[in-house]
Amino acid sequence: MARYKVGYIVGSLATASINRMLSKALIRLAPPDLEFVEIPIKDLPLYSYDYDDDFPAEGRALKDAIAAVDAVLFVTPEYNRSIPGGLKNAIDWASRPWGDNSFSGKPSAVIGASPGAIGTAVAQQSLRSVLGYCNAPQMNHPEAYIRFRPGLITDAGDVTDAGTERFLRHFMEEFREFIVRVLTALPRHAMASR
Repeated sequence: MARYKVGYIVGSLATASINRMLSKALIRLAPPDLEFVEIPIKDLPLYSYDYDDDFPAEGRALKDAIAAVDAVLFVTPEYNRSIPGGLKNAIDWASRPWGDNSFSGKPSAVIGASPGAIGTAVAQQSLRSVLGYCNAPQMNHPEAYIRFRPGLITDAGDVTDAGTERFLRHFMEEFREFIVRVLTALPRHAMASR
């Protein structure tokens, strides 16, 4: 059985983020042939095209981390009805300089948790728009807007609600199938030459 390496990006920079807790749960519930590595974004300076001719080490490390994975899972909160500034900044770094877009052809999925009634629905639509422009194939179904309440996910990543656990397991199984479909249509060597 093939194994796939998935990079996950937590959109929140907070160490106690509920989306970081969600990422732990997703990893625990994922099919066994998915291997996960976090792609950190908190140390990136603010992007400017002034850096395009001489990328700093943080920007190069981000691009290298994305190049080293087969797919990217975005786990993001919603800030002011959009994605956090730190996440948008990371996407700007990874998609530049022009012609060196790290997300092109890279299978991706979007999920997020919030205490609010609509979860992270609006932020996810904003993120999907940005990823679409970056030519990242996106898993469009199932959508996953998780309404977080205290105790839903333990610090270790255990989900305490059986229905939510089933849904998240299904989400990760579907993501695995999506990765296989995309990499079958767009083999890795073809993506590397873009």
